[in-house]
Amino acid sequence: MMIITLLALQGMQAFAFSGVPSFRGPVASGVRPSAALVNAAAKTPLFATTTSTDDYNDGPSRRDATFKIITAAVAVAGSLSSPSKANADSEGEGGGRTIEFTVNNLDGVEGATGSFVVRTRPDWAPIGAERFEALVANSFFEDCRVFRVLPGFVAQFGINGDPEVQGRWRSRNLRDDPVSVANKRGTIVFATAGPNTRTTQIFVNLSDRNSFLDKQGFSPLGEVVSGMDVVERFYSGYGEGAPSGKGPNQGLIQAKGNSYLESSYPKLSYFSKVSFK
Repeated sequence: MMIITLLALQGMQAFAFSGVPSFRGPVASGVRPSAALVNAAAKTPLFATTTSTDDYNDGPSRRDATFKIITAAVAVAGSLSSPSKANADSEGEGGGRTIEFTVNNLDGVEGATGSFVVRTRPDWAPIGAERFEALVANSFFEDCRVFRVLPGFVAQFGINGDPEVQGRWRSRNLRDDPVSVANKRGTIVFATAGPNTRTTQIFVNLSDRNSFLDKQGFSPLGEVVSGMDVVERFYSGYGEGAPSGKGPNQGLIQAKGNSYLESSYPKLSYFSKVSFK
């Protein structure tokens, strides 16, 4: 019973993906999340906003999704201890592309910079990998803020700072990829608002305890191959996003872009350059 209870709490932790995970939505590897984090996660949908601020604040379908995910997490608790998915680090390079992200405002300190490198894995998720590479090719991620960082769970980004640019991508939904590898620390994944709704929001898994996301359809499309120490320094001081926490409201990011984030959340880490290597 104690094991099932712990797994259920891990399942509730997934709801912290507000916004993709339609992407709305993690602590160093091996660190168990606090009770406060679990409670906040349980109140927040796993999914990202896709249209207006109303979607984030009071969409009944998103609330229903939250309860369904909690139920599902408990139902499959017995099977989560021995996932059948291959571990990300056991695979080859898979024919993907290598991308370097230069990050500013590490630890919320202006002028503190670093970089990390991602390799896409089309052998894991061909549709998602292709979209991620297209976003990089279009400079979509440059100047994007990492607006949601829950240590020990996920770091989430992928809403463009220019609402006009974001609007051009918002309706370009992708079909889902099957989940072929587990959600392990360092894997990168599209957030969703339900089946076949992936667009631009991304999260990086910050824990090896996130394999419960496999059952919920979150398909890793690549992995951080160097610089996870930099990823762990994304500023997390604002906590969970609104309405569950005091962090950024995804609907307002969609509507107002970086003008909202720079004035209200100036310490957020952001990408000054994103390029293929």
